[in-house]
Amino acid sequence: MVKHFLGQSVLQSSRDQVFAAFWQRSPNPYSTHVLREDIVHREVTPDQKLLYGRLLTKTNRMPRWAERLFPANVAHLVYILESSIVDPQNQTMTIFTWNINHTRLMVVEEWCVYYVNSEDSGWTEIHWEAWVSSSLFGISRAVQEFGLAWFKSNVTKSVKGFEYILANLLGEALSKTLVDPAKEAKEKLRGWPWQLQRSQGPCQQQFV
Repeated sequence: MVKHFLGQSVLQSSRDQVFAAFWQRSPNPYSTHVLREDIVHREVTPDQKLLYGRLLTKTNRMPRWAERLFPANVAHLVYILESSIVDPQNQTMTIFTWNINHTRLMVVEEWCVYYVNSEDSGWTEIHWEAWVSSSLFGISRAVQEFGLAWFKSNVTKSVKGFEYILANLLGEALSKTLVDPAKEAKEKLRGWPWQLQRSQGPCQQQFV
């Protein structure tokens, strides 16, 4: 038996902003469980799709009842493969992830698609889908229930992390927008004839 999750989220940011934020999601206050993100494959296909493969290292928090079933020295890290397809023509990004260790305990496969919101082209919609399975005899159902709850919690954290990164990127862009004109004006004023010469009238001044 496999537990299935289906959900959707909306980010009030454009597709380009969200795609840029995706590669900068970690670190953020909501992704402290993500320890490493290593790119293991990168490719541009003949039809101009961008393919990425990454190895993610995350902390593995087991429920207390599960910790009693496994040796104390069992690895508390989970390694996840992430396969991404960025399709500029259709304006979508598709992500597929699955864990490659602790597979006897639980396998979580996630399918995620980012696309332009149909009601507002300046927003981005996320379609989430996940399958949780376990081969542990006698307790597989409990493990799957835990895995499903864990995944739902991570979806919430992921959206909050996106919003945090997007706010930072927007702040940086706004700061640059404000600073650049100020810098440009400052450069234009460099060498400006600030010396004033008083003319005949007491209130008339002119630049020299």
